[in-house]
Amino acid sequence: MATSNNSFLERTFSHIRLAWREATDNRATLERLNLSPELSNDDEAILRTWIDHCLADKGGEIASRARAATLGQSYLELDPIGQQRFLSILAMHYDTNRVDVEQYIERWQEASDDSRAEAARQLRNVLEPPRMKLLTLFNELPEGIKFLVDMRAQILSLQKQHPELKPLEADLKRLLISWFDIGLLQLEQINWHSSAELLEKLIAYEAVHAITSWDDLKNRLDSDRRCFAFFHPNMPNEPLIFVEVALVKGLADNVQTLLDESAPVGDIEQADTAIFYSISNAQQGLAGISFGNFLIKRVVKELQHEFPHLKQFSTLSPIPGLTRWIHKQPAEELEQLPGGKALLPHIQDQALTLTTEQLAEPQLKAPLIKLATYYLAKAERVGGTAADSVTHFHLSNGAQIAQLNWMADTSVNGLNQAAGFMVNYLYDLPNIEKRSQAYLSQNKRSLSSSIKSLLSS
Repeated sequence: MATSNNSFLERTFSHIRLAWREATDNRATLERLNLSPELSNDDEAILRTWIDHCLADKGGEIASRARAATLGQSYLELDPIGQQRFLSILAMHYDTNRVDVEQYIERWQEASDDSRAEAARQLRNVLEPPRMKLLTLFNELPEGIKFLVDMRAQILSLQKQHPELKPLEADLKRLLISWFDIGLLQLEQINWHSSAELLEKLIAYEAVHAITSWDDLKNRLDSDRRCFAFFHPNMPNEPLIFVEVALVKGLADNVQTLLDESAPVGDIEQADTAIFYSISNAQQGLAGISFGNFLIKRVVKELQHEFPHLKQFSTLSPIPGLTRWIHKQPAEELEQLPGGKALLPHIQDQALTLTTEQLAEPQLKAPLIKLATYYLAKAERVGGTAADSVTHFHLSNGAQIAQLNWMADTSVNGLNQAAGFMVNYLYDLPNIEKRSQAYLSQNKRSLSSSIKSLLSS
């Protein structure tokens, strides 16, 4: 049932091709840009000349936009090798000119008080890479911002093998941060009556618990469920990030139970807890530009307004780094950790990939609970932040580590990543800001009494 993000990326590019073809077709007098799919060496000079014309503003603003549309359309028609070469040309040949920068620094240093402001302005201009103007031209085209988001996704996938792309990625990220200011984003509820195109995207973009069928999706959008997403006004049909919520009584402790399609619909009048069980970033090109903190707080306000009787707001979250962290510990160090000595014989000769039957064995359950509790409450990265990325995210947002759940995700992924564990992070509204500051400034993690009890047992 799952649809790959790559197919959606290609479909999006098809929409953009159509929109930009219309833009260029309306300029019948404009010459065409014909490039081979792989962007051959002979094509490089043609491409650079075209980019130079885009940056030179020849013929005015309308002509520049039309040239940019033609350039963007040509990029979309390149094959993967051609697109990588296109991006490398942008990165290497349209960067800041070092000689100019040094010259204008010298002018600024030698400027009189009266002319220093103008010298500073000129220095700022030469510090801006020429490619920034081209990226801005792309943004002004129909669906241009989505084009740039997907372009950054491609750069992120390429830059390990092509490190010359890193400055281009940084420039693009800086632009996207300014264009995706949280004040511009719109929170919308998604339900079963939303467009089929949008529902299909939910299936494709779900990153935590795969949506296996339309019935599965319908169950997640039933009357005792809610789904909210952030949208950008220039990407109205593309969710940026979305959260799935279940309205239940008490803290949910098992995701299979929560997603059971055969279970009766819950009574929302009896629900006292909102469980955030899946938060998915939908746009790979916005990686590193965080909306999750704002999304959770906005959704809490929406739910409080719709269901004033709700008493608590919590997640049911995976612990994606747990088993990887266990395997990284040297044997002599693992022995010193809570539960480590008892667990060591079970992982010395094989990876910790367990079945539900094995996890039910008492000799594994007790040490695993101790070790998982330690991992959440104490394990840290360099700098003192939580070792687990999901834990770090929620603690940064002001949540409390509330409850560790044994056998909470018995899917293959849940068993392999976290030995079946999941955790509830509690968002206690009056204490969110205080807890966030304590973690961000002192690396202090807020722990519930049950977690403290497990930690000391």
